Amino acid sequence: MTPDEADPARPRVPTGWRRLAARAPVLLFRAGLGPLLGRRFLLLHHVGRISGNDRRVVLEAVAYEAPYRSWTVASGFGRRSDWYRNLRAQPKTVVQFGNRHHAVTAHFLAPHEGADIMTRYGLRHPRTARRLCAYLGLPADGTESALREAGRMIPFVRLETDGPPDAPHRHGTPPPRK
Repeated sequence: MTPDEADPARPRVPTGWRRLAARAPVLLFRAGLGPLLGRRFLLLHHVGRISGNDRRVVLEAVAYEAPYRSWTVASGFGRRSDWYRNLRAQPKTVVQFGNRHHAVTAHFLAPHEGADIMTRYGLRHPRTARRLCAYLGLPADGTESALREAGRMIPFVRLETDGPPDAPHRHGTPPPRK
């Protein structure tokens, strides 16, 4: 089964009060309280591919490479997630990690890379990985083979900074958009 074939079985994107609850972390970032969410979450700014409006979503950074200021995020709702489709249309954007903004470019990873990432994530966060997989209707027993299979089905995106790894960023000031 290819990742594209797996998308129709994914749960529906939340609506109503569940959508409001899922969007609450965006308000924390907007209020400058993003660090309260810990070092596992970032605020992704993206541009609506149809509307051209600025959009924001909080995502879990399933992998973070500090020396390169590179974050890897997963699209649990598959390729139909708006943020994912918006990044496909406009891969250059900005992320907020803590209270710092970073200009990044989105790179869409191959399924075999996703398998490796999900396996490592499952080893670091076994309970969360099992719950996530179960919620998404993916293999959820926590074994390495199940994690690899789930990782092949989930689209992963690496967000890499545009500047050199040691380039300083001003605290709290977003870099200019390219």
